[in-house]
Amino acid sequence: MLPEQAAAEALADPALEAGAPDAPDASAGAQADAAIARLYGEPVLQLPNDLYIPPDALEVFLDAFEGPLDLLLYLIRRQNFNILDIPMAQVTLQYLEYVEQIRQTNLELAAEYLLMAAMLIEIKSRMLLPKRHDDLVEEVGDPRAELVRRLLDYEQMKLAAQELASVPQEGRDFWRPTLLIEQGAGPAFPDVDPWDLQRAWMDVMRRAKLTQHHKISRQELSVREHMSAILRTLQSSRFIEFTELFNGQASVPVVVVHFVAMLELAKETLIEITQAEPFAPIYVRLAYSPA
Repeated sequence: MLPEQAAAEALADPALEAGAPDAPDASAGAQADAAIARLYGEPVLQLPNDLYIPPDALEVFLDAFEGPLDLLLYLIRRQNFNILDIPMAQVTLQYLEYVEQIRQTNLELAAEYLLMAAMLIEIKSRMLLPKRHDDLVEEVGDPRAELVRRLLDYEQMKLAAQELASVPQEGRDFWRPTLLIEQGAGPAFPDVDPWDLQRAWMDVMRRAKLTQHHKISRQELSVREHMSAILRTLQSSRFIEFTELFNGQASVPVVVVHFVAMLELAKETLIEITQAEPFAPIYVRLAYSPA
């Protein structure tokens, strides 16, 4: 912001507006012309005698800039100047006025801006020099080219920084929620190498070659026949231990059928299966039938 513009904005009051009101008669128009300001819609013809303005009351607050390039870019963009064709005289004058303002309050900060001011004056002086049309002297380009390049690079980085600043940052704009969960020790898996799987597969194939084939024949067994055999065995003795009933049974199918036959006899209450206590011997006898 320029000092003259900032001072004008600071002195302006929404309730105090200078101007001449439109009046229907000549006397109102004359008062409006003589008014120095308007207060709540009424013209003020003269300043109050007891009006006191402290020396520090009208302090001008200028925009904060990140550096000389930021100030220079602000002056160019605010007035819609073509950055490729900068009016150096006007921009340099406005820049120096701002430097004069900050020099009165912060001399160390003004030193950085004075360096850019010297560069602007140098560019302006080079532009004022007459052009030499000499074949032996190489033609010099636009003195503003280097400044324009720096301004464009700075503007590009500034826009990128603004876009990054708008992105939410963890720890600054938000915090990631954390939840502590107690977990036990996971299962320890063995360290298996692919070659171990290959060796296991080769071992399975080697054992498959050693397996001999056998023929399974069909055997017809009768549960009724085994039930009759059990009854004949129990008729000759009072008690028979459970394991003794399976003596002489050669194969597994025969043992299974013999056991099923014994269960069928117990189901039909033809035999009794008793045991005195757990893990004691099991005895089988014929069921008692009254005479």
